[in-house]
Amino acid sequence: MQERPPYFLTWSAQHNARPLPVTGGEGCYFTTDSGERWLDLGSMTYHVNAGHGERRIIDAVKAQADQLCVSMPNADFPAKRLLAEKLLQIAPPGFSRVFFTLGGSEAVENAIKIARMVTGRYKLISRYRAYHGATLGAVSLSGDYRRPPVEPALVGALHAMDCYCDRCPFGQQPGSCRLECATHIADMLDLEGPRTVAAVFMEPVVGANGVLIPAPGYWQRVRDACDQHGTLLVADEVLTGFGRTGRWLGLEHQGVTPDLITLSKGLTSGYGTLGAILVHDRIAQHFDHNVLYAGLTGYAHPLACAAALAAIQVYEDDGLVQNAAALEPLLRDELTRLRDRFAPHARFVRAIGLLGAIEFDAPEDRYLALKAALTRRRVHAFVQKASRCLILAPPLCIDEDTLKLGIQEIESALAEVFTPQGDDTP
Repeated sequence: MQERPPYFLTWSAQHNARPLPVTGGEGCYFTTDSGERWLDLGSMTYHVNAGHGERRIIDAVKAQADQLCVSMPNADFPAKRLLAEKLLQIAPPGFSRVFFTLGGSEAVENAIKIARMVTGRYKLISRYRAYHGATLGAVSLSGDYRRPPVEPALVGALHAMDCYCDRCPFGQQPGSCRLECATHIADMLDLEGPRTVAAVFMEPVVGANGVLIPAPGYWQRVRDACDQHGTLLVADEVLTGFGRTGRWLGLEHQGVTPDLITLSKGLTSGYGTLGAILVHDRIAQHFDHNVLYAGLTGYAHPLACAAALAAIQVYEDDGLVQNAAALEPLLRDELTRLRDRFAPHARFVRAIGLLGAIEFDAPEDRYLALKAALTRRRVHAFVQKASRCLILAPPLCIDEDTLKLGIQEIESALAEVFTPQGDDTP
């Protein structure tokens, strides 16, 4: 067994946890110190949207280091200004300011602070299957298994039921429901008392906890409820942004304008440590004459800004957002085929852009077995016992043949764990 490292491994009990010795990569593959070549169907941690070894981003970071390598929070320099302008072009109309952070958790953390400063309220609503980050405020908004171990956490963090159409918490069926999941959030705003909730935080698509895709009209109903109560609506695009769903921003599928948008991951494609909050002008105006009590030493680091500008340019030049949209039917069809072959253990399929999931009904040991089977095939994907899902989120530069190859490897791994036609003997 590989020697234990002298650092902590995240989200793990350290006794049996071992790191994967990654040494490089190209396109949809990364390599290890033993020369193994892994097919990356998870974009590392949902963030390598442009793919591995992208020289255009690497060269941009090197050029920025030669020109300006370090700075201070309130300095102005071309990459910082250009990136803010570019992000505001990507945002829906009406957004006028950008607040930069160190990553996705800090983007959510500072969005909490902005919402509380603007409204003078302290309560926040998010959803039970959401993941909003690892810092104290962000993990308080998260509803999954990572929240309870650090409680009691942020005061005022409330949780709503999810837009979980395949297992509707309200007993409804897709296509015939009345959007009870959205009305539930509206009811919470009513029941928590008039004008007490600062903001509602939602991922356009619940990503890491099962790829839960809201029905049409869901976001509009929540937007209307927020407007009625003077509550801000925050779209957490840390995972869904920059092409993951086949649009620049996942909220474009719903056609609703939020008050704040949090970004990270695909913002730099992982080539720099950076997050951002896009702030609508109706919110930004508050800080014209009120102090913005927020800041970070590494705010808009020059190297990270250069990486982000180059990543966005790659997305545009190579049509990667369009590629994610074009490959969505293939991803959905192939996952549906696997579901049908491995039923009844494989139950549901959900896909949008290059983000897809198969949900299972299976004993806990099968998830560990599936993860091991994928490891033997040198395929990186997310096997999650908590959400009962296998989740795929490959780099957006993947082509049809490589995606099909990855699905074939997954099918082979599934055949080790679940005998087709429902035989429960692995």
